[in-house]
Amino acid sequence: MEIKYNDKLGKLPPYLFIEIDRKKKEAIERGADIISLGVGDPDMPTPEHIIKAGQDALAKPANHQYPFGSGMLSFRKAVAGWYKSRFNVNLNPENEVCALIGSKEGIGHIHLALINPGDVVLIPEPGYPVYNTGTIFTDGEPYFMPLLEKNGFLPDLDAIPSDILKRAKLIFVNYPNNPTAAVAPKEFYVKLVAFAKKNNIIVAHDSAYSEVYYDENEKPVSFLEIEGAKDVGVEFHSLSKTYNMTGWRLGWVCGNKEVVQAVAKVKDNYDSGVFQAVQEAGITALTSSQDCVEKIRKIYKERRDALCDGLNQIGWNVTKPKATFYVWAKIPKGYTSSQIVGKLLDECAIVCTPGNGLGKSGEGYVRFALTVDVPRIKEALSRISKINW
Repeated sequence: MEIKYNDKLGKLPPYLFIEIDRKKKEAIERGADIISLGVGDPDMPTPEHIIKAGQDALAKPANHQYPFGSGMLSFRKAVAGWYKSRFNVNLNPENEVCALIGSKEGIGHIHLALINPGDVVLIPEPGYPVYNTGTIFTDGEPYFMPLLEKNGFLPDLDAIPSDILKRAKLIFVNYPNNPTAAVAPKEFYVKLVAFAKKNNIIVAHDSAYSEVYYDENEKPVSFLEIEGAKDVGVEFHSLSKTYNMTGWRLGWVCGNKEVVQAVAKVKDNYDSGVFQAVQEAGITALTSSQDCVEKIRKIYKERRDALCDGLNQIGWNVTKPKATFYVWAKIPKGYTSSQIVGKLLDECAIVCTPGNGLGKSGEGYVRFALTVDVPRIKEALSRISKINW
């Protein structure tokens, strides 16, 4: 029997992180002592009080049925309370918050809610691959906005051609940014809201890394803090990075009620909601003391300083990020991003991500994830220092 795939699958680039994981496993099979600084999956465990809440919730028979809908109202109230406390943003938990099976699925599903064939989606590049994947699956047209160092790794909204703006329906932005680790100032969001209103474009802000920052005086802001933001868009958030809960699969979309409810309607037809025991654990995470988050930040700061200082001593040119657990590092001259990644894997058994794998504007960089402890980072630096560049 001949199996014919949907044509859209042929348009998809290989999912970068699966390819990196495959190469890592091959190296491990060869006996290499791999230091993985590739995929952004926290190595630290979920805090104990959150685990305990999940265990207790797991024992409740009422949580064993289909969860359905936009999430437990108690979870949505916890999200609204956290937004009020953290950002001074008011959200109506009844219709401005929808629970997600991780923010990734919501970012993919929003295309199904909003995009018709031929609609343009404005996508930052380098950037998270799902922005483009969802566009391909809905027969939308991607328009890539380069994130360049000279612009502070912010998209140049003024450079988007007028004919593209006329057909654009949705714009993705992501700050603190993966992979560049840039943080957007409030002024950018003010401009973004005005841009969206003028051109009738819906904003989808991916804010998964807002709590991984290194200076209390420079906390990342929410897009929804800006006056008029809820008129033009939504924000995606997740418990994955803040509380080391990547495997729990819990996030949300919040903001403009029409957009939130459109995403919820798609989800009603594609999945049966987030397991309620996981939502109960999420409530504990959001409403309990945030001391655990501060401890996690301190650990990432130690790792950031160790890696950046070490790379600069070796001769690389690396700027310490203000947020995220990524280091966006300029590579030594004379190499491409892919060549550097191959060299580090073959000669040092170190896994990292090629910048151009996340978009052509990422050429000249590699992304290191701060997902190993300081001793392993120092071991990685020792190996890198022995390479003859």
